[in-house]
Amino acid sequence: MIFSRLFSRKPSVRLFFATDIHGSETCWRKFLNSGKHYDARVLVLGGDMTGKALVPIVEEGGGRWRAELLEIKREFESEDEVKEFEEVVRRRGYYPFRTTPDELAELQADEKKRDDLFHRKMLGRIERWMRMADERLDGSVECFVSPGNDDQFEVDEIIAAAKRVKLAEGRVVEFGDGFQMVSTGWSNRTPWNTYREEDEPELLERLRKMTSQVTAPPEKTVYNFHCPPYGSGLDDAPEITADMRPKDAGRSTVPVGSTAVRRAIEEGQPALSLHGHIHEARGNTRLGRTLCINPGSSYEQGQLLGAVVDLDGGEKVRRFVLTSG
Repeated sequence: MIFSRLFSRKPSVRLFFATDIHGSETCWRKFLNSGKHYDARVLVLGGDMTGKALVPIVEEGGGRWRAELLEIKREFESEDEVKEFEEVVRRRGYYPFRTTPDELAELQADEKKRDDLFHRKMLGRIERWMRMADERLDGSVECFVSPGNDDQFEVDEIIAAAKRVKLAEGRVVEFGDGFQMVSTGWSNRTPWNTYREEDEPELLERLRKMTSQVTAPPEKTVYNFHCPPYGSGLDDAPEITADMRPKDAGRSTVPVGSTAVRRAIEEGQPALSLHGHIHEARGNTRLGRTLCINPGSSYEQGQLLGAVVDLDGGEKVRRFVLTSG
């Protein structure tokens, strides 16, 4: 394989990391296949796992249906066309559902019913993903998943019940020859008031509580923190206006990462620190001895962005590749 040719010395452990797939069925399938594709023995998925929107497919009668995706209206005249559209919606990370004009009007008038439907669709997809992982993964690959700030807390219970996937949130997990990883999907405050976010002092306390449980030396330690460190270049996001619109058509960027995450990395100096959260900030940097990576996200295109990292327990991680597939 290309990675065998690229990296001449066999690593102690090869890790593949991806994040922010936001409900994309295509990206999840690719993630499950990435162990074999990249010859990786450890798979790590950071948050956010879940999708963002429901997409109604409305029955018009006489075998006709209508729907709207990305402000484009669609009409269908056969079951095959509807199924094909549903696959497109799932590939983009959204939740399709079939309905009638009356049922849709009722949902639009009742916020609680909309929320309940979204909740069921979202959890149902995560349950299906865990079943898929149990069927496709074997004992040769370790798979760790940590939800993100956009993911509801019920997701954790579903992941914890899986056989082949290990819930990493808030825990120290071990892999390879004495490596340890600590993970969390919590972030600093965002404009969207998401499920797992808090002020920087509380976030720092959370991170220190977790990192204090690590017993491996720094050269065998990995931090999997969904939010990137502040001012690292891995946290540059489009600046938004007071009405939540991109400023200067998205050309103006500002650092939005966490000072708490940066402080935790500077204090612990792990060999590797894995991040996501800011889809546009794909790249890598170093904070002291720590290699920090944000592989970015293109989930809406069904493209799985990731990073392959060879860990050998040396003072620094020297071999890594940002991937796209």
